[in-house]
Amino acid sequence: MTSLGKKLRGIFLTGLAVAVPLGLTIYILSFLVRMMDSLLDIIPRPYQPGTLLGMHIPGLGMIVTLAVIFVCGLLTQSYLGTKLVTFGESLLDKIPVVRSIYQATKQIFEHLFINKNQSFKKVVLVEFPRKGVYSLGFVTGITGQEFSSRTGEEALHVFIPKTPNPTAGFFIMARSDDLIELDMTVEAAFTLIISGGIVTPPNRPGSRSLSKSQTRVVMADV
Repeated sequence: MTSLGKKLRGIFLTGLAVAVPLGLTIYILSFLVRMMDSLLDIIPRPYQPGTLLGMHIPGLGMIVTLAVIFVCGLLTQSYLGTKLVTFGESLLDKIPVVRSIYQATKQIFEHLFINKNQSFKKVVLVEFPRKGVYSLGFVTGITGQEFSSRTGEEALHVFIPKTPNPTAGFFIMARSDDLIELDMTVEAAFTLIISGGIVTPPNRPGSRSLSKSQTRVVMADV
């Protein structure tokens, strides 16, 4: 009976390890589909796709959203579209709060999706929140001239995500000598952070500190 109980327990845990990630994946995808479908509510009801087609099609909101984004990109690349975007931005620039939100959001998306230099490409260890305690961080940039002129040295921008929600975190500026570059992929680092350390990435070659001479080399890849 003990052997049978262990076997049944092993089968159950194996099924649990497969069913839970699969269930969470399906739940997240269905949540995203429902959220995208809800965007169609901004269209007057008589002109909504569900009303025109006589039936609700799950995922149609996502298709419409992607089509609208594509059309916006196509129009923006044209001469008239560029003029309209410039005019619209000039209007938003006159609204204090909206201006700050729009400019910050635009810069982030341009940096992530349009510019060739990609963020979150270097995984580092940094002593945070106190000396002797290490946190995983991602190098996102290099400090400007004002920082280097006041401190006498350059520093790197480091984003330290929280667990289990990596979209929130802390932004710090640290000297390159205070960072330890890890030979770890960004995906493995995010998995480690989201799991709270439960899922440990496989062992890879040793880490190394970032010297001042390596700062430019690191940022050239970011």
